[in-house]
Amino acid sequence: MKTINALISASNVSVIKHHKSILKNIDIQINKNDFITIIGPNGAGKTMLLKCLMGFYKPNFGKIQKKDKLKIGYMPQSINVINTMPMTVKNFITVRKKYDDISFKQVVSEIDIRQLVDKQLSVLSGGEMQRVLLARSLLNNPDLLVLDEPAQNLDISGQLSFYKLIQEIYSKRDISILMVSHDLHLVMVSTKKVLCLSNHICCSGKPQQVAQDPEFISMFGKDMANMMAVYQHTNHTSQIDNHLIDGDIK
Repeated sequence: MKTINALISASNVSVIKHHKSILKNIDIQINKNDFITIIGPNGAGKTMLLKCLMGFYKPNFGKIQKKDKLKIGYMPQSINVINTMPMTVKNFITVRKKYDDISFKQVVSEIDIRQLVDKQLSVLSGGEMQRVLLARSLLNNPDLLVLDEPAQNLDISGQLSFYKLIQEIYSKRDISILMVSHDLHLVMVSTKKVLCLSNHICCSGKPQQVAQDPEFISMFGKDMANMMAVYQHTNHTSQIDNHLIDGDIK
């Protein structure tokens, strides 16, 4: 049942595509100040679930409710940029967005991309582009930040830095976060709740609970479960030291 703090709730959501079950009987609720990480193997339906929750894709069955005037910031896995069309970082962040100069300067400072704002998108490194995408998703001060594998293609140092930045955003802002990630050993220390997906919800709960769940162990193995336990113990004392642009939420 949807509570007073629910930003988005989904009940019995199922998706069938090309005669194949993508999502089956999904129940999920995202509340104010939640930090939920969705994990699962490739083809588990993680990105499809995000699309359904945000309203990009209509499920075949079930019901999805969103809070009135909910503002969502979305960072997709990747974007389609036409390299032959010149566009600066500032133009990319602000295109099709209502913003003021103060908000722009604040998010640029928060994500630490001041040195990038006048550069062309085509010259950015992978890590720089990820930060630019994150800044763009935060420009309108969203209630819910949705991140689809935000640190993919980054090296381990870049992953650590990026997840630390996400944790800082969560700590400083009045915001909820819904994230898909494969970097289990990094995200499990900071997220509040983990949802393990394999077309259906296999298990969910606090990270330390999920890491010991038989479904999780069956999917990821005992070694990963033991690693999660170590990271959770450490976390008691410290945190992790067709368009030009697709996927806007209006």
